[in-house]
Amino acid sequence: MPALSRFDAAIVDLDGTMVDTLGDFVAALGGMLHDLQLPPVQASAVSAMVGKGSEHLIRSVLAHVGAPAQDALYERAWARYQHHYLRVNGRHSRVYDGVAQGLEGLRAAGLRLACLTNKPRDFARPLLAAKSLDRYFERVFGGDDFARKKPDPLPLLKTCEALGTEPARTLMIGDSSNDARAARAAGCPVVLVSYGYNHGEPVHAVDADGFIDALSELRG
Repeated sequence: MPALSRFDAAIVDLDGTMVDTLGDFVAALGGMLHDLQLPPVQASAVSAMVGKGSEHLIRSVLAHVGAPAQDALYERAWARYQHHYLRVNGRHSRVYDGVAQGLEGLRAAGLRLACLTNKPRDFARPLLAAKSLDRYFERVFGGDDFARKKPDPLPLLKTCEALGTEPARTLMIGDSSNDARAARAAGCPVVLVSYGYNHGEPVHAVDADGFIDALSELRG
């Protein structure tokens, strides 16, 4: 584990890192599929599709249930998904144990904090507020704030720029290969939590600088 004294800031992922949002995804997707008269999708399948942004999630779910790959259908699905997600956002999710303590510890160590997620900004900000996590972050960026999403390094580089910190002195904290690949490409050290989604693959197989079972394990 890299020592926090090496860093000036930390960038923290949201879904699967701070908040278990699988229930929100399942509820919103269930409403979307019902509206489109398509079969439902199981939570176990959804958990392997989360993490690359809502557009990727919707297209993956439509393919999973055997829907035709049509742009018109995707546009309808996206509209219904937005409607249902905004309605259920935060209702079926919970903050992981140790998150508040971990964020407090990072702040106490003098690190500036930003939340960076592939989740749309209009979903991310209300969720952080509902879970009383927004107060820890100077900046919050969603998947639609930049031209590209993680695992591209652009969002991390832009977040470092917004914080005024160098990538080498900015710790990325996430739950998946998306976070790790983006961090490696941006030049940020990266620590992954063991309990997230990671597209259904073992997280300890990912190239990272450390692994933790709770954010509260981060120490100065």
